[in-house]
Amino acid sequence: MVCWHTVRRTTVKLPDDLDAKLRHEASRRGTTIAEITREAIEAHLGGGSRRRLIAAKAGRSGRRDTARRIEEIIRREARR
Repeated sequence: MVCWHTVRRTTVKLPDDLDAKLRHEASRRGTTIAEITREAIEAHLGGGSRRRLIAAKAGRSGRRDTARRIEEIIRREARR
């Protein structure tokens, strides 16, 4: 979640193919284009104190023991 009083609006011009990839990724992950853009900029330029667990909202893993192992999984992901 973003605290809106601490952000600036920026316009970025993208080629059609990159815009399509960005929109597809936001839709696939169930998030906003702005969030994907912020993550990409933070990853490229560094900084940003927020740490995201990539597995969040990923859906079914196919494993039946996830609920039992959740603490172990979260610890492992946090160390990455």
